[in-house]
Amino acid sequence: MENNVESKVKSNPKALLPIALFLLLYLGNGIFFEYISPEEGRMGFYVVSVVLAFSISLIVAFLQNRKLTFDEKIHICAKGIGDDNIVIMLFIFLMAGAFSGIASEAGGASSTANMLLNVIPGKFAVPGLFLISCLISMAMGTSVGTISVISPIACAVSQNGGLSLPLCVGVVVGGAMFGDNLSFISDTTIAATKTQGVEMKDKFRTNIKVALPAALITFVILIVYAVMNQGADVGNYEFSILQSLPYFIVLAMSIIGINVFVVLISGIVLSIGAGIITGSLTYASGLSSMGSGMSGMFETMIVTILVASIASLMKENGGFETILSLIRRKANGKRGGSFGIFLLTAFMDIATANNTVAIVIAAPIAKNISDEYGVEPKKTASLLDTSSCIMQGIIPYGAQLLVAANIAGITSVSLIPFLIYPFILLVFVIASIICDKGKKKE
Repeated sequence: MENNVESKVKSNPKALLPIALFLLLYLGNGIFFEYISPEEGRMGFYVVSVVLAFSISLIVAFLQNRKLTFDEKIHICAKGIGDDNIVIMLFIFLMAGAFSGIASEAGGASSTANMLLNVIPGKFAVPGLFLISCLISMAMGTSVGTISVISPIACAVSQNGGLSLPLCVGVVVGGAMFGDNLSFISDTTIAATKTQGVEMKDKFRTNIKVALPAALITFVILIVYAVMNQGADVGNYEFSILQSLPYFIVLAMSIIGINVFVVLISGIVLSIGAGIITGSLTYASGLSSMGSGMSGMFETMIVTILVASIASLMKENGGFETILSLIRRKANGKRGGSFGIFLLTAFMDIATANNTVAIVIAAPIAKNISDEYGVEPKKTASLLDTSSCIMQGIIPYGAQLLVAANIAGITSVSLIPFLIYPFILLVFVIASIICDKGKKKE
């Protein structure tokens, strides 16, 4: 009778060298190009390709553990890449990219935002921006895309109403992170659920228990601010209900719990129909936009494959056991395991400045923690997604704040005091872990 392979794996700190090298290459160069040797219009943390950094780390992982042959290491990588959840995740990334591309080209995002702006009274422009960002991000599945669409509107609202520019743009960032965290077609949601083998609807129900109260409190704070201050002349914006319809249908189908492939295919077909009827799409532009959307997911897909390979080798070499041993010394039950997952993912996001990459790196280790400490897989998926979105919505060198600051013509650091939602969400997540009753580790 064969022994369990995992029981033979011993703790080996040297097995963590590939991920340490990645952090040195990516974080080190990012800090250098962003703060030590900055250039106008250049985002320092995006000078070094994340794919390049992971490729070098994979080479180092292959050079470790001479007990295994090269062919055996290839087999280990292939098993990691060929996991059912990894394959499904890659397919969903492609479909989500196609939908995002065609829906944006058809004018759905701008029409939806403009329609909501025309409905919201000028007095409540600031809470309105937060609400619009939440809805658009949930429908689009991308925080950066939402920020790109809504931030110019936020700048106009700030100027017309004499309102704080960092506040108007900051609430857009907060709303975008809310939607990114909960959207069924967000790459963070896809990565968090598929790596833990849970249904998106189960993760959504767990996630919304902390995200919705945080959003409601943020909304109330912004309502109070609006009542105490003057409103803004929002203006009239053109929109098409037909162009907005695919987003609302996709959002409704996702919340109901319909299969994500059905949801995405329906969204693509509806967006094509709406674009053709309103004249915003042609045959050529439709094909081009879907191709561009899918191409935009290629880096994420390659990173997923590389990380799956590195994680498989690290696990075989004892790297996972090293991290688990550290957590075992600090944690004594379910709460400790949950905090371990939360902090691990937060650290990875701070280091990589990319919430999807952070989830993909932390996910296999989080699954081991989940199994050992009795953390429900849906809770683990929620912690992965929420932790990464909190950090990504706060760090000044992440794409979200950099894009928002660039559009507004201000520094990303100036937005941090006005990121109300991410900080409130952080409080709710910590409270949910503390209040989560669980059995102590056996």
